[in-house]
Amino acid sequence: MKSIEASSKLPTQPISHPKAALLGLQHLLAMYSGDVLVPLLIGGYLHFTAAQMTYLVSIDIFMCGIATLLQLKKTALTGIGLPVVLGCAVQAVQPLENIGGALGIGAMYGAIICAGIFVFLISGLFSKIKNLFPPVVTGSLITIIGFTLIPVAFQNLGGGNISSKSFGDPKSLIVGFTTVVIIVVINIFGKGFMHSIAILIGILAGTFLAGALGMVSLSAVSQASWFHLPQPFYFGTPTFHASAIITMIMVSLTTMIESTGVFFALSDLTGKKLEADDLKRGYRAEGIAAILGGIFNTFPYSTFSENVGVLQLSGVKTRKPIYYSAFFLILLGLLPKAGAIATIIPDPVLGGAMIVMFGIVGAQGVKILQQVDFSKDKNILITSLSIGMGLGVTVYPQIFQFLPTAARMLLTNGIVVASVVAVVLNLCFNGTHGDSQTEVQKAK
Repeated sequence: MKSIEASSKLPTQPISHPKAALLGLQHLLAMYSGDVLVPLLIGGYLHFTAAQMTYLVSIDIFMCGIATLLQLKKTALTGIGLPVVLGCAVQAVQPLENIGGALGIGAMYGAIICAGIFVFLISGLFSKIKNLFPPVVTGSLITIIGFTLIPVAFQNLGGGNISSKSFGDPKSLIVGFTTVVIIVVINIFGKGFMHSIAILIGILAGTFLAGALGMVSLSAVSQASWFHLPQPFYFGTPTFHASAIITMIMVSLTTMIESTGVFFALSDLTGKKLEADDLKRGYRAEGIAAILGGIFNTFPYSTFSENVGVLQLSGVKTRKPIYYSAFFLILLGLLPKAGAIATIIPDPVLGGAMIVMFGIVGAQGVKILQQVDFSKDKNILITSLSIGMGLGVTVYPQIFQFLPTAARMLLTNGIVVASVVAVVLNLCFNGTHGDSQTEVQKAK
């Protein structure tokens, strides 16, 4: 019988340690902004002091590295064994703000711990849904993952704060679109390893240009401390409230659905077939990561879809660079001053890189949909309705503003809506085994 680790091997791509380290840095920069945003929003809402905010951001980054390692290493208990990067689940922001504001910080972390335990316990049951994800479903889901993130990319491109009077400032647009152009040019003319780090080069070049235009501030670096260690229950011991726990369990279900889509995207990208046991270990890893997040007073963690685009663009699909990325995250979490360096990258630069990355994720979904037999109207309906509904609630989430909070939490998440619509319609039209592949695919 093959060992667990042997069965998880991805296509061999020899790569030196220096190159892997640079690719790992590229992955880190791709996810850093989206991850740091969560502690900044929640800490700001709860009126944390500067010292508290420094701890929250740094230890959150540290825990991202730990959570990523849990997924990378495939063991008997945990780990999807794919090149994944984990970060804060952004859909948890508003629920955590509501819990923290109404019941206190302790209730927030008690709910995160309980939600993590819930994810761990139901991982086996949830992994049975694999048969519900034939190409017509996974293709639609991955397409919507990419396309629903495009508005986030454009928001960053314009400066980050859409309500600001300076949103869409010409300098922001110049910097953002220059970043896009640099990434595209390197992809067209770059050879070998330079082609693989196109996003990293684009981000660095865009940041230098932004600095020349006076858009970069080093104050965050000078104010940050040099070193600190994570402390369990830094903000206080957890408390447990039924309403808070139920809310975070619902959030966890949405992140599990999103992670499923990313897992299948990576499966298609790397050529590694996922089994139910793989999914179970992946969910368990996220459950343990959430438990640790509650203990160390950070957040629940989920697989970042941003990094799928990085993998596609770099062409390097092994886990070696991701191990470096996890190591860098842990290091930055322990060295706040070093971690603060990554925060100086302006939003327009990140927005430009995101447009490329998220567009690639969406295109990966379209590629999977090429396997689907669209001569059958039922498959056209599954794809069109799921993508249409997912985009619709993403653009106009206000349409559900009069529904209860729990319902809004689910129905305003475009990825969750698209997933549910695609799975339900596929069950109605094709059954549990699906009828969505072309005759060529079936012949294989």
